[in-house]
Amino acid sequence: MIKQEIEDAVNRQINKEFSAAYVYLGMAAYFETINLAGFSHWCVMQHQEEILHAMRLYRYLQDRGGKVVLEAIEKPRQDYQSPQEVFQTSLSQEQENTRAIDDLYELASKLNDHATISHLQWFLDEQVEEEKMVSEHLSLIKMAGSDANAIFYLNDKLGSRTAGED
Repeated sequence: MIKQEIEDAVNRQINKEFSAAYVYLGMAAYFETINLAGFSHWCVMQHQEEILHAMRLYRYLQDRGGKVVLEAIEKPRQDYQSPQEVFQTSLSQEQENTRAIDDLYELASKLNDHATISHLQWFLDEQVEEEKMVSEHLSLIKMAGSDANAIFYLNDKLGSRTAGED
């Protein structure tokens, strides 16, 4: 059986992952409104990835005999000033998620919950990749500035992303 403190923390993380997915879906909708379908596609792929993260925790909690408690998810923002603002928001969200995973890992360590520690290792590694990828995209967007050709190039590049690819 999983300790209640860990169960509660994993449930909070499940909700964070589903909330992050919804935020990415709002970002995708924004990009569609400004006719950047490639950027939108990238955000939809991120949305799907966040759902997979949530479900990985969901299954883990059930496998450990815990009770999944789903919470309400806040309406996502859909209006941004620029692609740069979207990716800055994305980076902040990923950094916040990294802190939450770190906190969960620390709690599991404090409670000597080795199974949870082992399960969370994948999430720690994944967050390094997530932050790196979003940071790189943000840097490219900043370099592109208001150069329409550069934005269209990035739109094509982001639109070619496939599942499981960063």
